[in-house]
Amino acid sequence: MSDKQVKPEQEEFYDILQNADGELLFAIRARSGAPEDPRIVYDGNEHALFYRNKGFSITLDFIHPEARGPLAKVSTVLMVEFEKDEVIREYDVPVRLVKKLPISDEHLPTL
Repeated sequence: MSDKQVKPEQEEFYDILQNADGELLFAIRARSGAPEDPRIVYDGNEHALFYRNKGFSITLDFIHPEARGPLAKVSTVLMVEFEKDEVIREYDVPVRLVKKLPISDEHLPTL
């Protein structure tokens, strides 16, 4: 049996913050273990896919319309993982703009 994740985990609560220089920060709940070669793929629409480790990805659902343009323009974001009110880790994550997310529509949530 494979140890690969079948579909992305859904990040239900997260924040995106932007500073005056246009830099973006994503605040998500902490996961166990350090990230390895993390990256975000984004198609400019309402969802992004965050690859945290090989075989483990997280869907960032329903990106606020005001954050979509800035996210499509940056090359990296700062990812901050929290547990309760404590920062567990922070790291830079490259963002890659794609035409379509590499995930089937059945694994994307709808309203």
